[in-house]
Amino acid sequence: MNGREETPDEIRIRQIVREGYAKVAKGQGSCCGPSTSCGSGSTAESISTHIGYSKDELKAAPEGANLGLGCGNPLAHASLKKGETVLDLGSGGGFDCFLAAGRVGKAGKVIGVDMTPEMIEKARENARKGGFTNVEFRLGEIEKLPVADASVDILISNCVINLSPDKPRVFREAFRVLKPGGRLMVSDIVLRRDLPEAILNSVSAYVGCISGAVLKDEYLSAIKTAGFGGIEVLDEHAFPIVDMAHDVTAQAVVEAYGTSPKKIRDLEESVASIKVRAVKPS
Repeated sequence: MNGREETPDEIRIRQIVREGYAKVAKGQGSCCGPSTSCGSGSTAESISTHIGYSKDELKAAPEGANLGLGCGNPLAHASLKKGETVLDLGSGGGFDCFLAAGRVGKAGKVIGVDMTPEMIEKARENARKGGFTNVEFRLGEIEKLPVADASVDILISNCVINLSPDKPRVFREAFRVLKPGGRLMVSDIVLRRDLPEAILNSVSAYVGCISGAVLKDEYLSAIKTAGFGGIEVLDEHAFPIVDMAHDVTAQAVVEAYGTSPKKIRDLEESVASIKVRAVKPS
């Protein structure tokens, strides 16, 4: 932990996020994506189609793996190769892991890490249902990865790092576990400008991925400071808050801002979904 203990606020945030995503795993709550009920079949599929997954990709994963939790498709630019080892931070129900497993083949390996026991249990059951023998799921925090040094070819993550109260440490851990020449490919939520105090203090907005996000420049700086090179923002677009009529994030926005369409639009322009690629120098 580099000698730094977690603050009480960081411990509280981690517990809030863990509890929120445990509810998602049990089908009792909402999440990052513009969903009215994450994990509910056609809703999750429509979200995933909207953020860049193909119909073939949606069919490739076991039923129940796609919870509609993402904000992009990190595999779209991952260029996975047969035999590679892939690590997914915040693997949830295993959706991206199962898609990656098909691309790296039986000679490859996919590791999913998630801090929510209910998600790990769900993902392992999905792996059994789908007969995936080259995927494993490990319980752990993305700031303290249960993964060996220099053992991973590519690290992916989908709308999860924004939830961490210590993002620089996440990227240092990512750098540690990647092999020299290894790649980082993440989809995530960042801010284009500072959020109003009412949103920053909202618990439900944190679980909904907004109040935990940091400014784009701060996010990219954390990647660079960790040691990565070749940092590229491959895609960036406004995060569709206005569509999330029943999502926890939208509820927090309404509570803090009221229902003024202009206020919602102003906030939407403050939040962006980005895809970032970087490389650990050889």
